[in-house]
Amino acid sequence: MKKILILALSAFTIANASLITNPAYAAIKVKDIPTAINSIKTAEESRTGYVRSKFKHWSASKTPGCDSRKAVIIEESLVKPKVEKGCTLTGGSWLSLYDNVKVDNASKLDVDHMVPLAEAWDSGASAWSPEKREMYANDMSDPRHLVAVTGASNRSKSDRDPSEWIPTNKDYVCKYLTDWVSIKVRWSLSMDTKEKEAILAYNKSYKCNKTGFTVDPVQ
Repeated sequence: MKKILILALSAFTIANASLITNPAYAAIKVKDIPTAINSIKTAEESRTGYVRSKFKHWSASKTPGCDSRKAVIIEESLVKPKVEKGCTLTGGSWLSLYDNVKVDNASKLDVDHMVPLAEAWDSGASAWSPEKREMYANDMSDPRHLVAVTGASNRSKSDRDPSEWIPTNKDYVCKYLTDWVSIKVRWSLSMDTKEKEAILAYNKSYKCNKTGFTVDPVQ
């Protein structure tokens, strides 16, 4: 019985890993945001059927005893916190990029999905398997995907796209737009017209045109 369970878990791990590490999907080098926008499908969004529980999030991570949420907080710290039993974090310091606020208490941080789960659902994830949605919800293989920020800035953003919300930290706007677009490309998610127009407008006004990036597509 134990052997069967181990084999089953191994098969599950391999099946999920293939969603991220498929060698047939080579890295894409993108010149700038407008180039990426042109490659993204334009489609109306639909939230029909969405519930957050359809994305199994905060699964176990490579950090012993810590789920993916705590692992992101540890990874993005400026000064590493002490990790105690049960992945309780003490000490450490962070910079919340959305609002440029320094944080010295891990309990004051949220971990945000750069492209929120609801937005992903609206943009194509509704058609994914539960396993792929879980991979999306916990993706630490791309450092742009999950970001530790203040609870206030995360609540301010909520599930809104760049046509409705951008960070108050103006020095971070170009990076935010680039990361948003890169995740849409990586996961083959669509954008609606307002979203595309807003990103292009901010890209122009903040002079982000020369911001190139690389994306590893997911199957």
